[in-house]
Amino acid sequence: MRGEPLISDIAVSVFTIPTSSPEADGTYDWDSTTMVLVHVSAGDQVGIGYTYAHAAAATLIERTFKKLLLGKCALDVTARWHEMRHAVRNRGSRGIAAMAISAIDTALWDLKAKLLGVPLCKLFGQLREAVPVYGSGGFTSYSPQQMEAQLRGWLDLGIERVKIKIGSRPQDDLARVAFVRGIIGPDVELFVDANGAHDVKTALWFAEEFAKFDVRWFEEPVSSDDLEGLHLIRERAPARMEIAAGEYGFDLYYFRRMLDAGAVDVLQADATRCQGFTGFLEANVLCASRSLPLSAHCAPALHAHVCASSSQLIHVEYFHDHSRIEQMLFDGLPPIRNGVLVPDTSRPGLGLELKEVDAERFAA
Repeated sequence: MRGEPLISDIAVSVFTIPTSSPEADGTYDWDSTTMVLVHVSAGDQVGIGYTYAHAAAATLIERTFKKLLLGKCALDVTARWHEMRHAVRNRGSRGIAAMAISAIDTALWDLKAKLLGVPLCKLFGQLREAVPVYGSGGFTSYSPQQMEAQLRGWLDLGIERVKIKIGSRPQDDLARVAFVRGIIGPDVELFVDANGAHDVKTALWFAEEFAKFDVRWFEEPVSSDDLEGLHLIRERAPARMEIAAGEYGFDLYYFRRMLDAGAVDVLQADATRCQGFTGFLEANVLCASRSLPLSAHCAPALHAHVCASSSQLIHVEYFHDHSRIEQMLFDGLPPIRNGVLVPDTSRPGLGLELKEVDAERFAA
C-alpha cells in the first residue's frame, strides 16, 4: 500500500510511584506501583499506551517487540497483535509478555485513531456516551478515618457503587462492612473484594453474613484459580450478590475456561493485562456469547473509550492507586460527571498526554 503510515519508533519508559500511604488487601501489601509506558510513532502522530507491570515488561518491549514492529503498517493493529503473540510463543504469551503486548496494543489503537483523526471510541464504534464507575480502595491497612475520607470523596463525585478490600483480618471484616454501610447509606451499592483470601466454606459463611448489609458484589472470594470453588460459591451465594473474578486473565483462553466452569456472574477483564484493547474486545465478545456482563478492572482513564464501545460492559473500576497515578502523570483525563466516566470525543485517540516534567521524578 503506497503512503501507508509505518511505525518509525517505539519508546518505552518505566515509572515507579509511591502509594499515598501503605496499602494491603486480603493476600498482599505494597507501597508503590510501577507503570510501563509506551509511545509508538508513525507519520506525524504518536500513540500512547501503558500497563501496570514489572519493569521486565519494558525489557521485552525493547529487545523483542520494537525490532519486530518497526517499519510495519501502524493501521493494521490486529496483524501487529498476532505478530507479537507469535514472537513470544516459546517464552510464554502470558504474564509479563501479555502485559508488554497490552501496552503496545493500546498505544497502537491510540495511534491509529490519531492517524485517522477520530476519538478512539468512535473508531471502535461508540455505544454509550458515559461509562458507570465504582469507587475502589478501602484497603485493609486503612484506618477508619482514611476509609471514611475516601468513601465521602467518592460520594461527592456522585459515584453510586463502592468497593473495599477484605480478608487480611477476617475477624474485623463484618465490623468494617457495617462501618462502610453506615457511611454510604442504604442507596449506594456495596462491593467487597477478598483477593482470593478465603477457602470455600469460609467464603460461603461470609457471603451469608455480608448479605445482611446488602453487599451486592463478592470479588474473588476464593482464588481465581479455584474454578470449582468459585462455581460452588456462585451457586450458593445470596441471589442479589454477584460473584466476580477475571482480573488476572491474560488471554481469551483463561476467560473461556472461567465461563465454561460457570465460575462468575460478572467477568472482569483488564486491558493492561489481557493483551490490550484487542484482547479486551475479545473478552467482550465472549461475554456476549454467554449473555454475561463484563466489568473493566482498574486503569479507568485507559479503559474509558473501549468501555464506551463494549456491549456487555456494566462498569469500570475507579481504583484509587490508578486514578491517582493517572491524574499525576497525564493531561486530558476523561472526567467523572455525576458518577460516570465521560470519554473525551473532542480529541483524537485516547486524548491523553504525558506530563513529562511531572513524570520524570518517578522514572526508574
